[in-house]
Amino acid sequence: MSLRVSAGLVMYRLRGGELEVFLAHPGGPRSAHEDDGFWTIPKGRQNPDETLLDAAKREFEEEVGIPPHGPYLELGSIRQRGGKIVYAWAFEGDWDDSKPIHSNTFEMPWPPRSGQMRSFPEVDRARFFNLAAAREKLKETQCPLLDRLEAMLAMYRPDLRPKARSDSSQPA
Repeated sequence: MSLRVSAGLVMYRLRGGELEVFLAHPGGPRSAHEDDGFWTIPKGRQNPDETLLDAAKREFEEEVGIPPHGPYLELGSIRQRGGKIVYAWAFEGDWDDSKPIHSNTFEMPWPPRSGQMRSFPEVDRARFFNLAAAREKLKETQCPLLDRLEAMLAMYRPDLRPKARSDSSQPA
């Protein structure tokens, strides 16, 4: 088995005193009706002539059309269920969620066995989520990246310290 590696970025912002992260929803007809546990950080493969961080920046802009900017916080790597290793960085940025994103496209036969090739956006939508919602939307194996970002920011920004999580099963 060859080692499959991707590099990606997590854009974050502070909105109303709450940390929010920017996630992408995979495009294409097979992903159209998927939601919770299906969103991802914008990421992709490294070209032979670029660093992992350069790959992450290029992929972010290709997938959502937003030019990323540093400084970048290294979040380390995670291993996804299929064995792919994802290296990630975070940066502070903003985007108006009401604006459309601009994504590169891919081709696939559609409808299946029709012999027709159709083009689809690699990312069909993207938006900011607060951390609680992001943990529901994001692929489970990528959630440690959010935990690392939250912990890292808490060290430098007291206003972003994690708030105690409430347990809704406890009586009030």
